[in-house]
Amino acid sequence: MSRRLRYISFDEFDGMFESFQHAAFRLETRRRYRSDEHTETYHRFAAGREADWDLDDPWCRSRREQVAMGKRFERVRITDNPPTPGQRYLLDNAKRNSAVGEDIRYLWRADADRLSLPGEDTWLFDSRVIALLHFDADDDLTGVELLTDPVPVARACQVRDAAWHFATPHHAFSAQVPSGT
Repeated sequence: MSRRLRYISFDEFDGMFESFQHAAFRLETRRRYRSDEHTETYHRFAAGREADWDLDDPWCRSRREQVAMGKRFERVRITDNPPTPGQRYLLDNAKRNSAVGEDIRYLWRADADRLSLPGEDTWLFDSRVIALLHFDADDDLTGVELLTDPVPVARACQVRDAAWHFATPHHAFSAQVPSGT
């Protein structure tokens, strides 16, 4: 069976975070996201200072509004042991995401491998639509592919359920991660 590729613009992708009906689930599998490294929060964090998250920026306001409407945002982040600098940054970032209503959990990469979780970064919207994120060799997001075929969507739901079941809430996971580099 061949798959018809359907890419959407980044603006269309951004719009999905307000147009979904009940649940948006992210599986984060990468060791780094280059876009993070261009932010002031990353620079502060990498320098050993507080990231100083702005909980009133447009992204945070939008998340709070969606959560207030009863929508759920959930993430499972796959993390190496020891975590990469980018993964440590995202562990700190979980404080911000949680403050605006996201539920974030973590899974060690070895456990994800034992569960045969896929290596692709995805968003699953309303258990109906997969946004498959494509990255280049430099870890820059290059495109978003939509998948609506029932077979990959059903598999993504199984992946979500397994990842969520075995993942650890970020506060408990953070306590397991040794401090330092």
